Amino acid sequence: MSEDNAPEIVLALEIDDPALADRLAKLLGNVAGLRLAAPGEAAAATVVARDPRIMPGDIALTQRELDVLALMAEGSSNKMIARQLGISVHTVKFHVGSLLDKLDATGRTDAVAHAARRGVIEL
Repeated sequence: MSEDNAPEIVLALEIDDPALADRLAKLLGNVAGLRLAAPGEAAAATVVARDPRIMPGDIALTQRELDVLALMAEGSSNKMIARQLGISVHTVKFHVGSLLDKLDATGRTDAVAHAARRGVIEL
C-alpha cells in the first residue's frame, strides 16, 4: 500500500516497441499509487500498444484499409471517410469491398465486428 493507505494499482505493459515501452515505464514509474507489474505478475489493468502493421497471420490489410476500417468503426459514412482521408468515394467503396472480402464479412458492421474479434482493431 502507498503512504496514504490507498491500495496500489498494478499496471502491466504490453507494448511491441521497446523504446516506447521503456519511455512509458519511466513516466509511469513516478506516478504515486501506481506500480508496474513484474513479468508474469497479475495486474489490475494492462496498457496494450501493438504495431498496426502486424496483422494476425490470416489477415493481410494495407495501411489504407486499416485507416478505412478505423473510420468505419467510428460510424463514418463513405463520404466522411473520403473527406477525412483525402480520397474519392469510389476509392473508399473499393477499400470497403476489399475489407469485406478479407474479413469474410457480410456488411460494414460485420466487418468491424470480425476485425475486433480477430484483434485487428480495438473497440
